[in-house]
Amino acid sequence: MDNDEDGAPSWRQRPRPVGMEIGYKLDGDRLQVDRTRRVDNVDLRAVEQVRFLYAPSNVSSKGFRTQLRLSDGKTVTFGNLSWRSLTDLDRDDARYHRFVTALSAAIARANPRARFVAGRPRAIWIATALVGALCFAMLAVFTLRALHQGLTNAALLGVLLVAVAFWQVWPLVSLNRPRELKTGEVPDELVPGREG
Repeated sequence: MDNDEDGAPSWRQRPRPVGMEIGYKLDGDRLQVDRTRRVDNVDLRAVEQVRFLYAPSNVSSKGFRTQLRLSDGKTVTFGNLSWRSLTDLDRDDARYHRFVTALSAAIARANPRARFVAGRPRAIWIATALVGALCFAMLAVFTLRALHQGLTNAALLGVLLVAVAFWQVWPLVSLNRPRELKTGEVPDELVPGREG
């Protein structure tokens, strides 16, 4: 959520439909990760990279994640979606944006050498773009062959499949384009909810 009882920026998320809620709280130059059974303290000076991603879930196309990579190779990942039940998701983009902005500023102060990046790693992004383009090409060939053979219903199905595929694949490619950010920068397209 927004601030804990003591006023520190915090965020709570249930990342899976079944499981405990995880709490994240800024405490000076540390990030407390409360998993109910144990509390881990992440030294923000150990954060080497902050990555912002578009990561839709099975139920929502509005999923975004923030991933911290630490100097020991571990990662801390959290997102803007929180499961309420097996079928219901909760989104509070404004609070998520405020927490990520406060966390990014704290990381930039604690480790000015930390890299801030947006999107997927280049190899994964290229593979996603190539697979998406191949799918579009196959659907286009299917649609054109159906039209050529006079199969109007099959051609309409092809057009519908192209539209649905474009709706699903285009954001994965366009939003997850790999790019470097300025230290402490939070990209609005990957961290929704900026107010004002």
